[in-house]
Amino acid sequence: MAGKGQTRGSSGSGGGIAPTPKPPTRSPSAGGTRSQRVIPSAVANRMARRIAIATGVPTVLGMATFVASYLLVSRSILDIPPAVTLLTSGGFFLLGVLGLSYGVLSASWEDSAGSLLGLEQIGVNVGRLRGAFKRPPAAS
Repeated sequence: MAGKGQTRGSSGSGGGIAPTPKPPTRSPSAGGTRSQRVIPSAVANRMARRIAIATGVPTVLGMATFVASYLLVSRSILDIPPAVTLLTSGGFFLLGVLGLSYGVLSASWEDSAGSLLGLEQIGVNVGRLRGAFKRPPAAS
């Protein structure tokens, strides 16, 4: 119900759309300098390599479980209950999720690459992770 001589949308305010606010700018001192917040490329490459292997292999095995189960059941080689297929593939996918954490926590943050499996680095990196959450925020 527009009033006398007024039509909808002609309020003269530019269509009723408010100007978009500008995003807040962060000062360079907030959170440290950029070089302190960036993971070194050598460490990032180590993490990526470990994550790719530790998540990729179980994920491929989880998908292969469905294919192998289908082939075995459809060709009447073996009668596999669907629950076994589901639990087996689910176990492989869960192992892939755990592999993600393993890949991040087992990578050495030192200049040297560390051992092949990186098991000795897990305790060190978990300690660093806990220390990061226990530290009070830096004063400005």
